[in-house]
Amino acid sequence: EMKSDIDEDLAEFAIDYAKNVDYIEARIEREDGNSLTYKNGVLEGASFGESEGISVRIMNGGIGFASTNSLSKKSIRAIIDSARKMASIDDIGKGMKLAGAKIVEDSWEVPMKIDFPNVEEKIEFLREIDRALLDSKAAVMARLIQLDDSINEKYYANSEGTRISSKIPRCSLFYLISIGKTDSEQMSRQYGNSGGWEFVNEWKVERDISRDASILQDLIKKGKKPPQGKMDVILAPMISGLVAHESCGHPCEADRILGREAAQAGKSFIKEDMLGQKIGGNAAVIDDPLLPNSYGYYKYDDEGIGARKRYLMKNGEINEFLQNRETAFLMNTNSNASARASSFDREPIVRMANTYIEPGDHSFEELLEGVKYGVYMASFMEWNIDDKRYNQKYVGEEAYLVKDGEIGYLIKHPVLEITTPSFYKSIDAVGNDLEFYAATCGKGDPMQGIPVWTGGPSVRLKEVRMI
Repeated sequence: EMKSDIDEDLAEFAIDYAKNVDYIEARIEREDGNSLTYKNGVLEGASFGESEGISVRIMNGGIGFASTNSLSKKSIRAIIDSARKMASIDDIGKGMKLAGAKIVEDSWEVPMKIDFPNVEEKIEFLREIDRALLDSKAAVMARLIQLDDSINEKYYANSEGTRISSKIPRCSLFYLISIGKTDSEQMSRQYGNSGGWEFVNEWKVERDISRDASILQDLIKKGKKPPQGKMDVILAPMISGLVAHESCGHPCEADRILGREAAQAGKSFIKEDMLGQKIGGNAAVIDDPLLPNSYGYYKYDDEGIGARKRYLMKNGEINEFLQNRETAFLMNTNSNASARASSFDREPIVRMANTYIEPGDHSFEELLEGVKYGVYMASFMEWNIDDKRYNQKYVGEEAYLVKDGEIGYLIKHPVLEITTPSFYKSIDAVGNDLEFYAATCGKGDPMQGIPVWTGGPSVRLKEVRMI
């Protein structure tokens, strides 16, 4: 049985106090978080924070949202009065309803096999990574390693009868390294899981950081000019996952598609009537919150809807949008559990979880064999994409020339510039080497950063333009 430090009675008090409204939900959240920053061999910062608070969302004419970090009945009455007032003067949300939902009573948690260690052990862990980097013999100019862990507890209740309590531990690590004096190269990686310290040993950070440093050193010394023009390109999982997230996940968010305030949601080239439209070859892109121990894992979203696997694209067709109960009502469908809030004081908005290209059945060798002359991009240096998620550019970091099915010499920063439909149409073979990468996805105003995985297998693109 899950032990919780949350006072669930306060959520019940909130629901009772707001008796005369059309709908109310209350979410109490408590998070204990720790962060260590190790910079250039010195522990630069350590923070240990606890946050706890409650938010309410009320529908009564319009919509009102309010929160407080003071868990007293007086404060809860005050935020309910405030949210109710907001709802009564909210003209934009007038007549807004929520799509129907199952009433759920559940309690779930992600177990920790190994507890997070004490600060001294964490510092030693960071030192070991730093030593592995310095042992790589690369000319390390600057290095930053950040380790974070948190335990999030939540209790959600609404006036329809849903009651859900949850507990989710998460750990993540980020590093950024700069190699070389006059000519320099940079590389960053992020790791993350839900669960305990048991996943940290699986990350193999020491191996990755020393390998990245060596590759960057080689790139400075031996990297050659990349080829330009039309050619075949193989993208490794780190890049195919980023593309899935940016060019399919974001534009499939229903609040973007509906044109909800661009500052809050952004825009999308996808319109509501494009469901079922073929925009790519046969690619499939999935968003799945239920991947065990993934960084973006959840069993229920922040509106109490049970999570499930969502095929955003199937056989190259736009198959499903990411919906919360608000957007689902407007589109006359059901929520698919995409409502997430980054903390108790943020409103749940439409978000991704773990977005990835579905793997195929080709081995990496088979992908290579099909390339007469082209480029293999193993990692990216930088990327950008327009606000509609249509035109995008990916710049390779570790990248190689491929000739007659063989990986050749290192090339410096090949650039793939492509539109979203062209990207998916150009995929002619999909690998079976599915990998996931942790990321923090930003969206909203005020900004909400949430944990996600991006992923995919290696994919081969036919005849795309490299600039």
